[in-house]
Amino acid sequence: MRERFGNKSAIVALIALTLAVFTYVTTESLPIGLLPLIAKDLGTSASAVGLLVTGYALVVVVVSLPLTRLTSRMPRRRLLCVLLGVFVVATCLSAVAGNYWLLMGARMVTALSQALFWAVVTPVAAGLFRPEVRGRALSILYAGASSAALAGIPAGTWLGQQTGWRVAFLALSGLGLLVLVTVAAVLPGTPAGRGAADRGSAPDRGRYLSIVATTAIAVTGAFTAFTYVSPFLTGVSGFPESSIGPLLLVRGIAGLAGVFAAGYLVDRHGWLTMTGLIGLQVLALAGQYAFGASQVATVIAISLSGFTLAGLTAVLGSRVLVYAPGQSVMASAATSAAFNMGIMAGAFAGSVLLPGPGVRSTALVGALLSLAGFAIVLAEPLLSSRRKAATTTGGELLPEDARVT
Repeated sequence: MRERFGNKSAIVALIALTLAVFTYVTTESLPIGLLPLIAKDLGTSASAVGLLVTGYALVVVVVSLPLTRLTSRMPRRRLLCVLLGVFVVATCLSAVAGNYWLLMGARMVTALSQALFWAVVTPVAAGLFRPEVRGRALSILYAGASSAALAGIPAGTWLGQQTGWRVAFLALSGLGLLVLVTVAAVLPGTPAGRGAADRGSAPDRGRYLSIVATTAIAVTGAFTAFTYVSPFLTGVSGFPESSIGPLLLVRGIAGLAGVFAAGYLVDRHGWLTMTGLIGLQVLALAGQYAFGASQVATVIAISLSGFTLAGLTAVLGSRVLVYAPGQSVMASAATSAAFNMGIMAGAFAGSVLLPGPGVRSTALVGALLSLAGFAIVLAEPLLSSRRKAATTTGGELLPEDARVT
């Protein structure tokens, strides 16, 4: 690994940042697994506890761009240390919150730090390595998010059930402290704007805006179906409730495979990888709708959709670093906001469909939205600002796959 990626400190820093991603994603969604325990302990409703997750995502959407702009001149190691410090304190406060509103306040502070963390972590991690291996390095970084769904949330839920939900949050705060110390010790102190990946390697506003639009629409499609996958599995495919956990585990394993597959391909075939993933998502969701009554077909479909959604996350991080028209952190903040907006919009679309056409329709609408995203990514090369400039000046424009992506 050292020979492939670079020096030892860069590898240690990448592992620490991957653990930070794991910790943030686990913390964001952990109230879902601990919902009954939190509701009972704080004397509130299950729907109110659910707002701890919805409100968290809303904060990330709203503040990503303004916070990134406000801190754009701050050295990256110092900024990450501040963010991780805020995470440690706010998550500890979540664990000791005496009532619902104190818990909500602590969660919102954690969300503020996560909004900025997502904008900064991708260019920082990429800047540790040579351009030709950045896609693979970022696949390791984003494996932290997939591992959170696969292991972090189930483990946190189990720990909370055995010892109390507060202990689970204290454990995450402790892990965050370990990451903070490691980042402070090994991450290079590069000034803001001078990192190796702080600017796009082939800036192109047209392609970048296409990527943002594709992200918002494709993620909306994915979460229109995925948010309500449990009632789909029981109500349409006929699985018992006891099977939902193992089925989601299978989907999580497929997602982890998608991250590494995308990371392997994106350095050489960025646009083709993204196009293929979204096209496969269309087929997966369409298959889930058409063959939902078949348990075997449903398992294949949800595994493919897990593979594509997780793979898309890794591809986005790498491609933004190519086409960012300005600072990479601002470009990453916008795509992070688009991704979270897709999560919220998908959950809302599914909630509208449930009382009318029913849960099976969530897969169909998800497929149609994904098809719209597929159309946009197909047209992306035609929207290239560099292509338009080359056409105007008579210059030559290399295809993306001939450049480092």
